Amino acid sequence: MALGLLWLGLTLLGALQTQAKDSFLKLILSPSLSTVPLQPHFRDDQFQGKWYAIGVAESTIQNGTESQLEMYSTTFELNDDHSYNVTSIMPKEDTCDLWIRTLSPSVRPGQFTLSNMQDYPEIRNYTVKVVATNYKQFGVVFLKMVLTNSVHIEITLYGRAKELSPELKEHFVKFSKSVGLTDDNIIFTDPIEKCIDE
Repeated sequence: MALGLLWLGLTLLGALQTQAKDSFLKLILSPSLSTVPLQPHFRDDQFQGKWYAIGVAESTIQNGTESQLEMYSTTFELNDDHSYNVTSIMPKEDTCDLWIRTLSPSVRPGQFTLSNMQDYPEIRNYTVKVVATNYKQFGVVFLKMVLTNSVHIEITLYGRAKELSPELKEHFVKFSKSVGLTDDNIIFTDPIEKCIDE
């Protein structure tokens, strides 16, 4: 019931935004963070742990229906100061890339910023929001990265297991479209991947 209400809210948000057709170009270039919901009563201790990337929607993907993305894993390790050490293991050609970053909490639970921004002079702003999660099955995470000359938007559908229900995938697609992305910007991952430990 609670999951259904959460997704209903996300769907209604999408319906409201699609009515604003004149601002479509602006939405895909830079959706306002205030229009992106946060998981109510976010519990950082319950969100920590290993997640598998089931779906990815991002502004730089151009033809999602013809692309295939190998599954990768991301682990959120909670620190005493409520920041996360975030480790992603991603396939790259014949190897596996390890990407480690620290996300610091903002005043709003479930919203984070990149801790070591000074190490990335091309990044002007880096905001992560946990949009929705039930902690044990799925999580939807929104990223907005403002660069010197562009804005990168990425939404990831995470699962504790390597597969999620078609209904969750459908809600992920609807939410991604509600912030201005299209079918061409959305990819679902192949659940068999060399960089994931069992």
